Amino acid sequence: MSDRGMPRLHLVTDDAVLHRPDFQSVAAEVLEVGGTRLAFHVRGPGCTGSAIYDEARTLAPIARRAGATLLVNDRVDVALALGLHGVHLAQRSLPPAVARDILGSGSMIGVSTHSSSELAEAAEGGADYAFVGAIFETASHPGLPGRGLDAIATAGETGLPVIAIGGVAITDVADVLAAGASGVAVIGGVWSTPHPRDAVIRYLDALEHETGES
Repeated sequence: MSDRGMPRLHLVTDDAVLHRPDFQSVAAEVLEVGGTRLAFHVRGPGCTGSAIYDEARTLAPIARRAGATLLVNDRVDVALALGLHGVHLAQRSLPPAVARDILGSGSMIGVSTHSSSELAEAAEGGADYAFVGAIFETASHPGLPGRGLDAIATAGETGLPVIAIGGVAITDVADVLAAGASGVAVIGGVWSTPHPRDAVIRYLDALEHETGES
């Protein structure tokens, strides 16, 4: 993995977020305030590769200036074309070992996992970190119960840094970290608020309070 280190806050987009008319301006604010403490995921499962490319290309220089980590989800081709920091893979994506062969040893590669078997495969494939979820019930997966904090503790046995995702509110950060997570990933907890920039600051403050970082 790159020597950039692993940010504790991962901010993820979805199709609705990418289609917001103010997305680029709000994303720029978020990147600037998050800086080196933020990993920003350009994710749009229903978007074309060219749309993801255009969004990431616009954000890349802003992320560089801020020192933030910029990743794309699923699209190894876009990460390679733009020289981004790395890629985050879904279970439908290329295996992490294949993505590593394409992007090289200096790229950050993460994998979304929803079971112990998927987590083991990510570790064996050389992923740098894993999303584990959904920890709590979340609007992005309606009707599915959360896996709970025990899923984090079990995931930590693989040795992979675990990023908890799925309904993780600011008030949950302490419990999630205490269960063994290295950080949290958020969609609605930031993008569904009136002021995403301020929400990012609150998540970062909560993470730093629990870890003693500043």
